[in-house]
Amino acid sequence: MSVAEGFSRRAVLAGGAAAIGAVAVPGRGTVIRLPEVRSASGHYIGSFVDDPAASGRVLAHRFAGIRYARAARFSAPVPVVSRAAMAEQAPGFGPACPQAGRAYQPQSEDCLFLNVWTPPSGAGGLPVMVYFHGGAYMTGSVTDPLNDGAMLAARGQVVVVTVNHRLNALGYLYMPDAFPDSGNAGQLDLICALEWVQANIADFGGNPANVTLFGQSGGGAKIATLMAMPAAKGLFHKAITMSGQQVTASGPRNAGRRAEAFLTRLRGGPDPLQTPPDPLQTPARVPVAALLDALFAEDPVLGGRVYFGPVVDMRHLHRHPFWPDAPAQSAEIPMLLGNTVAETRAFYPADGKVLKGLDFGNLAERIGPEMRVDLEPGWVVAEFRRHYPEASPVELFHRIVTPARSWRGQIEEAEARARGGRGNTFVYQLNFENAQHTDDIGLVFGTTAALSPARARMSATMLDCFARFARTGDPGWPAYTLERRATMVFDTVSEVVDNPRAWERELFARVPYVQPGT
Repeated sequence: MSVAEGFSRRAVLAGGAAAIGAVAVPGRGTVIRLPEVRSASGHYIGSFVDDPAASGRVLAHRFAGIRYARAARFSAPVPVVSRAAMAEQAPGFGPACPQAGRAYQPQSEDCLFLNVWTPPSGAGGLPVMVYFHGGAYMTGSVTDPLNDGAMLAARGQVVVVTVNHRLNALGYLYMPDAFPDSGNAGQLDLICALEWVQANIADFGGNPANVTLFGQSGGGAKIATLMAMPAAKGLFHKAITMSGQQVTASGPRNAGRRAEAFLTRLRGGPDPLQTPPDPLQTPARVPVAALLDALFAEDPVLGGRVYFGPVVDMRHLHRHPFWPDAPAQSAEIPMLLGNTVAETRAFYPADGKVLKGLDFGNLAERIGPEMRVDLEPGWVVAEFRRHYPEASPVELFHRIVTPARSWRGQIEEAEARARGGRGNTFVYQLNFENAQHTDDIGLVFGTTAALSPARARMSATMLDCFARFARTGDPGWPAYTLERRATMVFDTVSEVVDNPRAWERELFARVPYVQPGT
């Protein structure tokens, strides 16, 4: 009998929280031992994930809510070690970092938890794939159902790890005098999680000498930044960035201006005339709700809400991640970079102020501030209309803003790597169903909702390529070079295309690239 037969996944999860290491099968008088791992950092109890395609069969083992560290506010994380079963393990997923909005619940500053999925076979020496979530550096959580690692672990025969860490001001508020680690605390969390992986993942069946980082949007940007952080060297061996780049990080001057804008709002409070005796210490004492309110301060660099991200603080990050060149410390690491063909469809609702009432008469005016590059908008529109004469205003908007705002950073990173001549950089573009930002997450994890036959095939193709890359460092197509620019275009029929959208790349290459927010 399968260990999953005769009881639901929910019962197993509940039993895992209530009875250490075992769960009773209702009506059977049987006790099933839950997955259990003893490793250097702790004693962890897992649960069974049922295979949705085969009743009674286990798809994967899941070890959720593993604490990897604790951290005082604005300080570097401290790893944890325990010996008692589940002493450092939440009964389910750990909380998300406090953030604006209520999309991810619960939230807590005590958010340094990770999750592990393994194939049920118990095999050892498997590739390890560690996922960092998106949401820029401001929001997000790996508790999103799209990030469930069961299918990827099972089909790819890999060990999957997903990580939560500190975000926004809690992870990146730059106050070097009072809190020397504050500007990159969120990155230090990720490094601490990777140290946990190195120390423990072999006991889960993973190979600590074959660790691949992958992340979408902000997750990819966090990976690009780690590739230039000395403390991260040797903790991972391959990297995949999905619509997420970090060519330049925030300099200390702009990071300081943002900190001051944030602190000014924070100090406003009920009595704006009252000055704290030690203003720099105030953010360490106030309730987290006050910190979240201060996130609505106006950004002195970009406008809109204040932005936080990694800082070239010369303590943990000594250079920009991919400027003026690719970081030498990670030159030997195979890297796979990807984007979606219509990224910006995810950012602009049809009834929002940017697209509502859009026509050819106001298209240039509307794209101007959205391109994030200093090119004459009317000329850009004319060039795109010449190449896409049948396109509607809305289609042209996305065709223009996607390469200007979203694709450009990936090109900068891929070309910087290609100039190094190592032959270990690979590029993909997701065209399937006119893909927008985030569409590749569910396809890679095998969690895309409403899987039509075509989506199921696309998901299997992408998942298999990612798992192959994690295993070998080769996704199955030629490396990216400046001469050829070979790119795997994932679509109903996937194929390698040399130098796709060449004229769009060349058009926006007329102006220097400055990463928004830095």
